[in-house]
Formats: sequence, C-alpha cells, structure tokens
Amino acid sequence: MNGLPSPLRLGFLASHNGTNMRAVVAACRDRRLKADPVLLISNNRDSAALAWAADNGLAGQHISATSAGSDDNADAAIAGALRAHRVDVVILAGYMRKLGPRTLAAFPRRILNAHPALLPKFGGQGMYGARVHTAVLSAGEIETGVTIHLVDEVYDHGAQLAQAKVPVMPGDAPETLAARVQAREQELFPEVLGRIIAGEIDLDRV
Repeated sequence: MNGLPSPLRLGFLASHNGTNMRAVVAACRDRRLKADPVLLISNNRDSAALAWAADNGLAGQHISATSAGSDDNADAAIAGALRAHRVDVVILAGYMRKLGPRTLAAFPRRILNAHPALLPKFGGQGMYGARVHTAVLSAGEIETGVTIHLVDEVYDHGAQLAQAKVPVMPGDAPETLAARVQAREQELFPEVLGRIIAGEIDLDRV
C-alpha cells in the first residue's frame, strides 16, 4: 500500500470554503475511506473552512505570512503543524497560496491538489477558480473536467493521478460550469484517495 500507514492521516490546506475537504471528511466519517482527517490549516482566519472545522470536530489552525511574520516563517509553521499532527498525506482544498520549499520538502509526493480543468490545458500560474472556467468557455471547448495531481514547486505541474471529464453545456456561464466541475471534484477526490489506500495508485511511482 505505497508504504503508507493505515489508517491514513490526512491534513488539509484551504483558503475559503474547503468544499473538497468537506467531501473527503464525509467519506472518512461514513467509512467509505479508511483514513483519519486530523488537521485543517487556512491562511485566511475568516475562512468558512476554519469555521466548518471548528463545528465538525476537526483541528484547525490559521497560519499566514501576516500571522507568522513572513512567507518563510509561515512555510516553516505549516510544515511543523502538519508534522506535529503526524499527517501522511496533505490535500489542497482550494488553497490559494503557493506552497513553500519547507512544506514541499517535508511531504515529497504526498501533497495532492484538484485542478478544475483537464491539465495540461488551462493550468499554470493565475489559472484558478472562475478564471479557468472563463478560459474554457472562451476557447469554445466542448468538455472540461477535473485533474487530481501531485504538487511540486511548479503550478499544476506534478504527476497526474486521475482525470474526470465534465461536459460543457450550451449556454453555460462560468458559474454554471464551475458548479458542475466542483460537484465532480467532490466525487473524484475521495475516489482517488480510496485507490491510494487500496494500493492501486502508488504515489512513489506515478
């Protein structure tokens, strides 16, 4: 099983709502996933993700460059918090900051992200949220989707673990397309984690 412990201990980083975090936590708590959610970190002290964590028994911490004093301090604090909670796999759930070198070095090939398009299309720096869906529509694409990938030092560059296609419908606006893609993200992330836990995806070999 990838040399990973069981149950897997999951940490999350989120900036706003943390919808993928919520979907993964639900899958853990209803025993679809043999994993334990143990920590949420947000760079936004007013995020809905932190409020949700507090209401749902998940440890939460606010760590940002402002609170820590610098980007480097925040990076060290994030890596330290994840280690202190003995996190095995880190999930980016709408985290709007680039990860620092300390966190990347502490969790090589153990940080996962969902991108709301079929990479390598519509990826890279500045391509997130509504910007992605607007670009998809402007390009006249007939389908888009979700990519779950490993995180490295380059935006949207790490090895792909899975993709799922989502149709672009006539009359779609960025908001309607985003809703359809986000719904598929919330299904795909638990599916991919289940495959990792089952040994069908080896994070050290993808």
